[in-house]
Amino acid sequence: MTTGDPILQLDNVRFRWPGRASFALTVPELSIANGETVLLLGESGSGKSTLLSLICGTILADAGHVRIAGTDVADLTGGARDRFRAEQIGVIFQQFNLLPFGTVLDNILLPLRFAPSRRERAGDGPTEARRLSTALGLPDMLGAKAASLSVGQQQRVAVARALIGRPPIILADEPTSALDAGSQSAFLDLLFDQVRSHESTLLMVSHDPRLGARFDRILRMEDIARIERQAA
Repeated sequence: MTTGDPILQLDNVRFRWPGRASFALTVPELSIANGETVLLLGESGSGKSTLLSLICGTILADAGHVRIAGTDVADLTGGARDRFRAEQIGVIFQQFNLLPFGTVLDNILLPLRFAPSRRERAGDGPTEARRLSTALGLPDMLGAKAASLSVGQQQRVAVARALIGRPPIILADEPTSALDAGSQSAFLDLLFDQVRSHESTLLMVSHDPRLGARFDRILRMEDIARIERQAA
């Protein structure tokens, strides 16, 4: 369900990676509504990861504007941008990026250490972590070390970590790429149930068009962005 103004807006964004084989990405316009679920399709090398980095503010555009909830990320200082990212965006990484020797609870609570408003929204952190882990099929596992978990269990911990504290935007970078069809479907059922209950916006990056039926909208990198490659 979508409501109100766009939660994410890119206008005339351009970014060039320096190097021997220079890579430039241009996004004339991209708008995602509050509460929308969007699948972004693109092959390897199409600029998907660069686009996610621009949205997160881990890299800054050379030109144009990236706005999240009305805030232009380029207007923030480095430290303020890091805090803004922690407050506004939950990220599910392709490789999950869990702390291997931390417990499930440690990993789920990690974003709250850097985001006071998100911590406030979560209420009692351990209680919320327990609720999320139970909802995602991980009851009674908060004390387990992340390194001891199966791939599917690690994936669910990564989702709980992204969702805790109700960030407005969830970015998922190829989170189903290592799963078979049955596990993929079960994972997406859980993810969508939690995203909708949290009233978050979901932008998932994938190369698999078969996932599209679950989303409000499908975007393709070749339709929203231009890539330029030029040898040095």
